[in-house]
Amino acid sequence: MRAAVQHETGRDRLEVLDDVEAVGFGPGRVRIRIRATGLCHSDLSAMNGVLPQPTPFVPGHEGAGEILDVGEGVTNLKAGDRVLMCWLPACGSCPSCKRGQTHLCLAGFMNAGTPNFTRPGGDVFGFAGTGTFTEEVVVAAHCAVPIPDDVPYEIAALIGCGVTTGLGAVFNTARVEAGSSVAVIGCGGVGISVIQGARASGAAQIIAVDPVPARREAALRFGATEAVAPDGLADAKARITGGEGFDHVFEVVGKSATARTAYETTRRGGTLCIVGAGALDDALQLTMFELFFDEKRILPSLYGGGDVLRSYERTIALWRAGRIDLEGLITHRVRLDDVNDALDQMRSGTALRTCIEI
Repeated sequence: MRAAVQHETGRDRLEVLDDVEAVGFGPGRVRIRIRATGLCHSDLSAMNGVLPQPTPFVPGHEGAGEILDVGEGVTNLKAGDRVLMCWLPACGSCPSCKRGQTHLCLAGFMNAGTPNFTRPGGDVFGFAGTGTFTEEVVVAAHCAVPIPDDVPYEIAALIGCGVTTGLGAVFNTARVEAGSSVAVIGCGGVGISVIQGARASGAAQIIAVDPVPARREAALRFGATEAVAPDGLADAKARITGGEGFDHVFEVVGKSATARTAYETTRRGGTLCIVGAGALDDALQLTMFELFFDEKRILPSLYGGGDVLRSYERTIALWRAGRIDLEGLITHRVRLDDVNDALDQMRSGTALRTCIEI
């Protein structure tokens, strides 16, 4: 079977091999034929070491396909079912799940330390316990979520991570109100999804901030009322808010420097929502006085900050109603053999999402 493999942390190119085998099939597990997968910035972060991930590994966690086989005890899925991959499934029984915070369940993270594949050289892990840059993968049954027949595989793949993360940060975490002012720092696929969520929530001003001109142009197409380079943010804050700051600021980069900028751009009593996945050693510095005096709410948002299954359903409903554009997020398409082209497109900022068709 063919798969794209990262042999060691820090390499910037993947090797597409044809001697990889999916392992672990058995009770409670399913085998999935991947049909489409998106390249998320978190995959790059795992490759360069920003996010911890054992090597060698198959990147990819934003995938969709069809069930090939189900293990003993799996009753809610069958061969031929169309599914998307949930890389952070809820176990339903841990303290977080019992509190209704299923997105904080650690069961999915535990899968990241178990190899999903093997090849003649030894075990191969799947990123985030999945690994979708491959023809087939074996995962726990609750990682496979059925999708309606009218949802194309490439759209379902996006819902599996980036879109759910961005929309959920708006709807579940920040709870943007109609008429509010919003700034979004970082306008890749997730940032664009934040913009679409803010528009659907009725935000009056949505300011997109990104150093890449093509992404600023895309932000305007998807609902931003204005798009500026990072050095134009201070002026936008002064013009639009009278210097007070925005009601909601979303940091979708994952760096302490942009998080600090986002904090300073948020009005007193406003909300700073941290969406970007950053490094373990990148610390955000705030003084105890400003935390007390400004009363700004700092709200991290992991995977959209809510019940992901409900978030999937909501996203599909909004897409069907024409309230959000998911097709437009896919700016490039490649085959698995050209996966390194997708990496280049992500790094350069020319792609919002590249769909890898498998």
